[in-house]
Order: sequence, then structure tokens, then C-alpha cells
Amino acid sequence: MNDNPSNEKALPEEPPVVFQNNELAQQYGGGHAGGWVGRLPSSWVPYVQLARLSPPAALFLIYFPHFFGVLLAAIIQKSPLSQVLRASLVMLGGSFFFSNAAHGWNDLIDAPIDKAIARTSKRPIPRGAITPRAAFVFTITQAVGAALFLLLMPSGTAVYAVPNIIGTAYYPWAKRHTNFAQLVLGFCLAYGIVMGSCTMGLKPFTGGPFGATDKVWVEPSIASLLLASVLWTVIYDTIYAHQDVKDDIKVGLKSIAVLFRDWTKPLLWLLLACMVSLLYLCGTLLNMRTPFYAIAGGGSLLSLGAMIANVELKDSASCWWWFRYGFWLAGGAIAGGLLSQYVLMWPAF
Repeated sequence: MNDNPSNEKALPEEPPVVFQNNELAQQYGGGHAGGWVGRLPSSWVPYVQLARLSPPAALFLIYFPHFFGVLLAAIIQKSPLSQVLRASLVMLGGSFFFSNAAHGWNDLIDAPIDKAIARTSKRPIPRGAITPRAAFVFTITQAVGAALFLLLMPSGTAVYAVPNIIGTAYYPWAKRHTNFAQLVLGFCLAYGIVMGSCTMGLKPFTGGPFGATDKVWVEPSIASLLLASVLWTVIYDTIYAHQDVKDDIKVGLKSIAVLFRDWTKPLLWLLLACMVSLLYLCGTLLNMRTPFYAIAGGGSLLSLGAMIANVELKDSASCWWWFRYGFWLAGGAIAGGLLSQYVLMWPAF
């Protein structure tokens, strides 16, 4: 941030730089050990950092779409509250272990690159706090934990997790193969909507290799919400990726941020318009009431619009701040809109 010109000589440049570096050192599991993490045994702390559990943004990035899927299926099926609560808890537990496994796998594959990038060089594996072998064992145990939650889903629906498992396993390499790695990540995260709906007993698509019918059928409202969630991820992760553009170019990593650079904001405005349109389409397909449009559509437009308008893409601290807080507002808005529709439907069942 720029100081007032009149204070330029009085205020040294170093403190803001140190502050930003301290903030960035804690991003997504780098060296964060404050708060509740500081009360844990020291041997546990690197694994908490590896799993991105403090701050818990990573967990909710994965849980939000699962929760969307639960709520949307509940709206479609007019499901009782007890079923919604059970499915939400199952998805939260599954998301916890899946998040741990996904981030452990990502850091294991990315360790050589993370070591070469200033912001990520202090993550547990690059700094030597966790060996690659220990990280692999941790990842496998967390993946097994996530798989156990699939057993709590309706019979025959666990197979729907296969595309997400494949996508998540591939994602670390996507950053090496394509400038549209954010789309791969968007699919992996938004696919939680499919799993959430499956947990409610609603299969979002049938036919093909996994279906019992000859014709492929896709629930249009779920498809609309899934595509909106993909774009939501692309928006906030592109802002996140702008923290490392210079380093990414040096080490050969690709991203939408690297591809578009100074043209990123016009692209993000276009994506936001498409995202909000998809949310409105989802509501229209299910004849949702006004609160859904106001909270989910309007809330996403305001929160993400503020993010795009105000973020300084060349300022890493600004990118982190808007990523960290902006996604909560948009995720909360979508969840709030779906919840409002579900609550308004209670008299109907």
C-alpha cells in the first residue's frame, strides 16, 4: 500500500514489507502456528499446516459445494430436515478428510516447485518439517478416512466419486500442462454438488457407463449450480494465483493469471456475469422464490464484484486478503439463498 506523500520520508518502507511477508508466510499452511494450533504437540503442527486447517478456508472451499448439493437436492425432493442434517454432517466429515488428502497430495507433488517460490518455500515439505514419505502416508490415511464416509452414502452412489478422485489426483500436474488449471480445480471443488445430492439419494445424472438407462439424463438445476460453482472457483483462485505470477513464470507453471495478466479483471467480470446468470437459471428451473435470487445471486454479485473491483492484482497481500475473505461472502450467499428457499418450502411438506 502507498503511504501519503507527505509522510513518505517519516515512515520507513521496511515495516509494511515485513508485515506483508509475515502474513504471506502463514497463507495456506506455510508457517501458521498461532491460536489453537500453538496448543497442539509440536509434532502435530506441520501436519495441520500441510492440511491447511488453520485458517480453515481450505476445508470450507471443499465443503461449501457439498453443502450446496445437499440443499439443492432437499429442495428438489422436499426432503425432511433430519435427512438434510444427517447428509450435511456426512459431507462435513468426508470433506474434512478429503481436504486433508487433497492438500497433502498437492504439496507432495509440488514440493520441488514450492521450494523455489518465495511464498511457499516454508511449507512443511520444502522446509523439511515433513519428509515426502511421511506426507505420502498422511495423504493415504486421509484418503482412506474420506473413503469410509462414502460407505455412509446410499448404496450404489459411491461410484459417482470416481471423476472427482481422478481430477484431484491430476490437478497438481494441470498447473504444468495448461493455463486453465483453475478450471480443473473448479471442476474438482464444484463436483461436491454431485456428491451432496447423491448423499440425499438424488442421482444428478443417469445413463452412460454408470447408469441403468440407455439415455443420459442430467438434472438441469444441479448442472447450472455446478457450472456456477466452477466459475466461482475460477474467479477466486485466479486472484489467488496472481500472488505468484512472477515466480510461476520463472519455474514454468501455468495459470489463468499467467495467461491474462493485465487482462485478468475484464475476464473475471465476464465470468462473474456468467456465474450469476447460472445461479438465476438454477432458481428459474426450480421456480424458486425471491429470497434465493436476492441472497444467492445478489450476494454473489456484490461480494465477488467488490473483490474484482478492489483487489490489487500486483499486490500479494491484497490478493490474499480478498481471496481469504471474499470467498466466504460468496459461499455464504449461495448457501444462504438455498437455505432461504428450503425454509420457505417447509409448509409444503
